[in-house]
Amino acid sequence: MSRFSLIISIVPHDRGEKLTKAAVDAGCGGGSVLMGRGLAKSNFGAILGTGENKKDLIYIVVESEKKALIVNEIRNATKNEKTDFGELFTLDVDSLIKAGTAFAGAMDSSMSDSKGEENMKANDRDMITVIVNKGYADDVMFAARKAGATGGTVINARGTAREDDAKFFGVHIVPEKEMLVIVVEPEKKQAVLSAINEVKCLKEPGMGIAFTNKVSDFTMLGKQK
Repeated sequence: MSRFSLIISIVPHDRGEKLTKAAVDAGCGGGSVLMGRGLAKSNFGAILGTGENKKDLIYIVVESEKKALIVNEIRNATKNEKTDFGELFTLDVDSLIKAGTAFAGAMDSSMSDSKGEENMKANDRDMITVIVNKGYADDVMFAARKAGATGGTVINARGTAREDDAKFFGVHIVPEKEMLVIVVEPEKKQAVLSAINEVKCLKEPGMGIAFTNKVSDFTMLGKQK
């Protein structure tokens, strides 16, 4: 088990501060709020142009021993919000640099909580991250939905390749990027990845990449159904 965890929450735009305040009250040092774009949960909705809205993505790195307390505090802070207000999940952090000091991520096995680990497995999901040239995230999401994914969140980004790199490799590199984050049940991961792999825009070198991470503690924020 890692000494540190990354808590990621996705909620409507301008509501991220509510979560960071709850996390700070529970003992963490703060977090970072990124602005993204939520995509429609169905291809029909996407065609009609409905279901898209601005999102806040909150990244909070905490000691793993504090994770459960902070997650519960965030859940409690959003329990009176609408159903499916947002979602929360966690990732292990292998290493951390803080205030100029590097920390190893591994935790002594004697400190692990077997019951807590069993509970995490029950809420495991897979996070699929796709980075593509700007304008193609919706095409990727369209294919992912057909394979069983629901919604996704897009963050604007930029590539770091230099102009000389593009000339050297003979590939036209577009600096503006979109990062698409999709969270799916483990049994759907391979089907969604296969569908993404068939998207035309990813068939050309330099157009984009996709990778996955195991996530734990997945929970929907807001009123429970």
